[in-house]
Amino acid sequence: MRISHSRRYLDQVKEIAEEIDHEVLERIAVGLVDLRNSGGRLFILGVGGSAANASHMVNDFRKIARIEAYAPTDNVSELTARTNDEGWDTVFAEWLKVSRAGAGDAVFVLSVGGGDADRNVSVNIVRALEEAQRLKLRIYGIVGRSDGHTARVADEVVIVPTVDPAHVTAHAESFQAVVWHCIVFHPELIATTAKWEGLQRSEESQ
Repeated sequence: MRISHSRRYLDQVKEIAEEIDHEVLERIAVGLVDLRNSGGRLFILGVGGSAANASHMVNDFRKIARIEAYAPTDNVSELTARTNDEGWDTVFAEWLKVSRAGAGDAVFVLSVGGGDADRNVSVNIVRALEEAQRLKLRIYGIVGRSDGHTARVADEVVIVPTVDPAHVTAHAESFQAVVWHCIVFHPELIATTAKWEGLQRSEESQ
């Protein structure tokens, strides 16, 4: 019997979930608790679909975990002005400079490949991480490749394993959401009750 695309894809999702290193998630959660306790900020970087995920992640970490978080891609005017005037490769690095990012802050990269200057892919992430290293920021990431720049330089990085080369992008960007939601709802990190969970608890207590 021929296996459908949907069945195969969802089986791959199960396989990825089982292979992800959950200890890395625990260490990232601990690091972000320390970041919040010390008043540090979280700068979330992503391009393409990962930029959309970055916006969502900023919302969750601000609202649910009460961490001051930002994504440079949320300001399209600054992003396009810098691209037009200075070039795409430096948009994130220059944004970190203007934000006065420092050793008490952290960068969190969402990316399929994690940046690769030699292949001219997501070079803006590479330059941002070089700046983050210079400024001594903590670096975290969720990526789909173990050979990209983020995986090489991050303090902690979640690698979404490749179980099918045809679905690297789909799986990596999908699991960005799975992983950050796992982290933001970690009992050591969660600071406020999400709406539907709060409603359920309220109804159960009546």
